[in-house]
Amino acid sequence: MRLTRTFYSYAVALLVCLAAVGLFLLMTPQSRTERIPKRDYSITLANFNRAVPYKVWGPAQDPGGWVPNSNRIADGANGAKVLYLGYATAKREHAMFAQSGEQPSAGFGNRMANSDKSVGTEQVNGQPWDKRFREDKNQRTLIRTLPGVTLVVTGTADWPELAQLAAALKEVPKPAA
Repeated sequence: MRLTRTFYSYAVALLVCLAAVGLFLLMTPQSRTERIPKRDYSITLANFNRAVPYKVWGPAQDPGGWVPNSNRIADGANGAKVLYLGYATAKREHAMFAQSGEQPSAGFGNRMANSDKSVGTEQVNGQPWDKRFREDKNQRTLIRTLPGVTLVVTGTADWPELAQLAAALKEVPKPAA
């Protein structure tokens, strides 16, 4: 007699399969902790510093509770190099620091902010940063234009968190030749 000839046999087979799946789920290790990959950006920052002729900025120290989770160097407009450092903030929002020597500098800032409309200024360490806000993307941006380089801090983080990242930025010394 075959097991699959009656409805009862199908029901027993289904219960055996469900029991096996349940046992598998009970024995499989599961993590309930947050897992944000941490990426060290020190080599990327050093390589960017060697590759560009202007002053380079970087975080002197990451803000407390923040996790650096991405970094890269890319080619921007007009052959300019662009450094990107991404973070998960202490409130688990996104923040990114970007810098480029692209000229005209307004083009880089506008693209990073997804807006050319200023909503005021923010004083960070006594220096004015232009504020931009893109409501449909929930994106806030701080932009500081210096001779030869534009610094941008942007993301879904709130203004105080973006200002915290901007305050952590310091000029990185050029490596000895």
